[in-house]
Amino acid sequence: LTVLNAGRRYLKAEDLSGKVFVTSGLGGMSGAQAKAAVIAGCVGIIAEVDEAALLKRHKQGWLMEISNNLDHCIARLRDARKNKITLSLGYHGNVVDLWERLVHELDTTGELLVDLGSDQTSCHNPFSGGYYPVQLGFEEAKQLLSTNPGKFRTLVQESLKRHVAAINRLADKGMFFWDYGNAFLLEAQRAGADVEKRGANKTEFRYPSYVQHIMG
Repeated sequence: LTVLNAGRRYLKAEDLSGKVFVTSGLGGMSGAQAKAAVIAGCVGIIAEVDEAALLKRHKQGWLMEISNNLDHCIARLRDARKNKITLSLGYHGNVVDLWERLVHELDTTGELLVDLGSDQTSCHNPFSGGYYPVQLGFEEAKQLLSTNPGKFRTLVQESLKRHVAAINRLADKGMFFWDYGNAFLLEAQRAGADVEKRGANKTEFRYPSYVQHIMG
């Protein structure tokens, strides 16, 4: 319902075939995102750093395909988008790399390859394993979290700033991004990312919450 209503509200579209939804998180409640993309008939690319979670969702049938190669993900995205093929593709990697690659595609080809975006990392708990920084691989990050939590925290906040910068660049070109109630925008703001709404008070974000804006 969230994805369908986002398409209706933001894209003025009842039919989401050929539209691309990019997000992250395949554990817990966020595992439903891949299935939602298929039900809505769009192209869903969902990033997940934990291979065990990715393989579990694929085995359960929630994900149609998985890949750890960004070149392959972009090629599949382009093909599914062009031919209006319903697809749920799990990218084994950090979502910041995926967002930054989409910015690179925009800068080099002029194509905006994503229509809808969100995030379902566990940003309510970002410094204890709910969000992994793009600067490190999954296992390396887990080790750092154990040995130097202060450094881990710093890297998470740097990663959040990169995360938002890429989203902002794509949103400025017409992608619609929403907050999925996971404290992503709040933690990004605390990290110093550019998420405040222009001309509003500091408690308002430039991107809406799905609760009021989409489901409401």
